[in-house]
Amino acid sequence: MENLYIKEKRLQSVLEKLKNLSNLPNAHTQEADRILVEKNQLQSEKIEIEKKYNDLLLKYDDLKNHLKKIENDQKKNKKLQEQFNQDIDELGEETNSLVEEIEKWQI
Repeated sequence: MENLYIKEKRLQSVLEKLKNLSNLPNAHTQEADRILVEKNQLQSEKIEIEKKYNDLLLKYDDLKNHLKKIENDQKKNKKLQEQFNQDIDELGEETNSLVEEIEKWQI
């Protein structure tokens, strides 16, 4: 009788192990599915991040070009201002020269 009891315990143990083994592939399948879902999610995020990065690069190029244009405009304005100041100085010298001539003629 005791021998039968031991055999029954062993049989139950083996059946339990078989049951656990049959669950393993299902567990692996679930894990593989979870990993696949995570992979797809990461790929979607990567695509979105790459799109945002490319958009930022375009904006950066636009801003860089705009800044270059502003710098060129400032250089032009500076040259014009220097030319204007030089013209004013020349006119001031001519005016002084004319005033001196007028004063000579008045004497």
